[in-house]
Amino acid sequence: MNKTCSALLLAILSLAFYRADGSHIVGGEVTYQFLYDSVGSGTHLNYYMYKVNVIIYEDCLNGQPLAIQQDNPAWIAVYYGSGALFEMDTGDNPGGKGIQYASSIQVPANFSNACVTKIPATCLLKKTFTKIYALPASATGYVVSYQRCCRNGATVNIVDPSNNGATYFCTIPPTPLRNNSAIFKNYPPQIICLDNPLYYDHSATDADGDSLSYEFCPACTGADQTDIKPPPAAPDQPPPLYYDSVVYLSGFSSKSPVTSYPELQIDPVTGLITGTPNRVGRYLVTVCCHEWRDGILINTLKREFQFVVTPCTKVVVADMPQYSSDPNTYIVDCEDYTVKFQNTSSGGFSYHWIFGVPGAPQDSSDQFEPTFTYPDTGTFTVELLVNPHSTCPDSISRFVKIYPKFRAAFADSGIQCLGAPVFFKDLSSSTLKPIVSWNWLFGDGTTSQVENPEHTYEAPGLYNVALISENIRSCIDTAVSQVVIDNFSPFAGNDTAIVKGESILFNATGGVSFNWSPPFNLSDPNIYNPVGNYPDTGHFTYYVHVINAYGCAGIDSIKVDVVNQADFVVPSAFTPNGDGLNDVFRPLAVGYKNLNYFRIFNRWGQEVYYTATLEVGWDGTYKNKEAEMGTYFWEISFNDRFGKKGFMKGDVVLIR
Repeated sequence: MNKTCSALLLAILSLAFYRADGSHIVGGEVTYQFLYDSVGSGTHLNYYMYKVNVIIYEDCLNGQPLAIQQDNPAWIAVYYGSGALFEMDTGDNPGGKGIQYASSIQVPANFSNACVTKIPATCLLKKTFTKIYALPASATGYVVSYQRCCRNGATVNIVDPSNNGATYFCTIPPTPLRNNSAIFKNYPPQIICLDNPLYYDHSATDADGDSLSYEFCPACTGADQTDIKPPPAAPDQPPPLYYDSVVYLSGFSSKSPVTSYPELQIDPVTGLITGTPNRVGRYLVTVCCHEWRDGILINTLKREFQFVVTPCTKVVVADMPQYSSDPNTYIVDCEDYTVKFQNTSSGGFSYHWIFGVPGAPQDSSDQFEPTFTYPDTGTFTVELLVNPHSTCPDSISRFVKIYPKFRAAFADSGIQCLGAPVFFKDLSSSTLKPIVSWNWLFGDGTTSQVENPEHTYEAPGLYNVALISENIRSCIDTAVSQVVIDNFSPFAGNDTAIVKGESILFNATGGVSFNWSPPFNLSDPNIYNPVGNYPDTGHFTYYVHVINAYGCAGIDSIKVDVVNQADFVVPSAFTPNGDGLNDVFRPLAVGYKNLNYFRIFNRWGQEVYYTATLEVGWDGTYKNKEAEMGTYFWEISFNDRFGKKGFMKGDVVLIR
């Protein structure tokens, strides 16, 4: 207990037991106000009139009623700065001499219902004891002292709390200096929510306009279980080292009084306390407010209080989505430097974004969904605070990764034909190299993960090919292009028969380049429609080699029968079963000028088929249904090559 507490106590929040099994004092404040000078005459001294307020906070929910009752009157002592007694307001019992409280009010909970539900119950009484003192001029100043035991036994950061009291005091500086103590602006917090970022304004105001600074400092001990309400003792140290410090448990100190991550801190300029308490318990915390005038420290006010960290049921949830597979990453932006942030929080009424670029212009925003342009590439930590500076806010942080630019692209080569490979080449570009993965989707249900694959399609069609590529910084982009696999079907024409001395006009299809072989009897073997002249009978087979616009190559054949005279060749049976063989019944005409009609009848004389061309035949259906198996009768009316009309008839058997 060699550490000491310095200067003036303004307010204390501390849970203390009246007995070892009860607590009722949760804080206190000692402030003063300079009123006026009282000038004496003759042998009388000059006096300085000060109004002193001793304020204690009592737990009216859990505190013992008898202990609360015995807080009144307050026993207060005034000592010279040298330690000599100036005045003692005390007594041996509550009815004896002391200072009666001037007012008693219940302090509001000062807790935002918008932040949590199931708020823990609280009750806090503020009692104020006031007295005006006429203090003679003194070169050492004065110390006003109040002592009470004991602290709450559940306090987790000091040794033997249930047997340790507190000393609340203030210092009045030496004359002729006149001073008003600083006043803390806010009531002490009654509820601190576990695992919630804390933003508590512990700043003060000063009527004299003195400069103020803030720091965590040691709490002061005073009184014990043997004498829970003693007459305040004289300072046991010379000024400004007045009273001894409590002893902090291992892992704690006056500078680090609370289990918290991030660590509990106080801004020395603003007095803002920040951190995220992450362990339930009661923590003794002390703040010193230093008053500076003309660069000289003239006074220190001390507030000793207790953080009661408790679980809270949150209705406020800070949230932003995650648009990347990287852990805890909002986005990997590979397009440019500007990011539009999305806010998916719930229960909020105010918001504060910090974009992770300290010193950059407009590095923060209070918009619901802001936009921010980053100055360079890199990984940045973005934080979203929901309901900042309220009693129970929430926050979330994610990474933003800026790595422009990255583009997926590819090209294909090779003939786009069935059975021929198509070669794909990755053309993706990245400012930050290397590119590390490729996922190809060929559009036919197959994939590949190699950089430059080849692929053979098994059916003609239009395929949407996609490449999803990724670089070393997790930039991902997708390129899509269409690949056409041609429905290449070279066709030389239908087999035919002609009478010798006549010619036929070939008509091959399916490409842009044609070559006929053998070239015999053909007018030009390198066009799609050569003329064939046949002065004599014979059987000829021609092959046409076809190349289409995509470079696909194929071959088809046609047979030409040259006969002595005109004739009709009519099959005696056909099998329309869909196997591609003999499915259609049609006559083959040789040497006839034109067909007048081709008619087919069933056994009852009903016409089941009619045509005026030999290019199409009967498929074995009647009125859109399969015709019955059996024998059918046909008639052909024609004109020969000399224009003479002719007629033929016969029968055919339909077999299934």
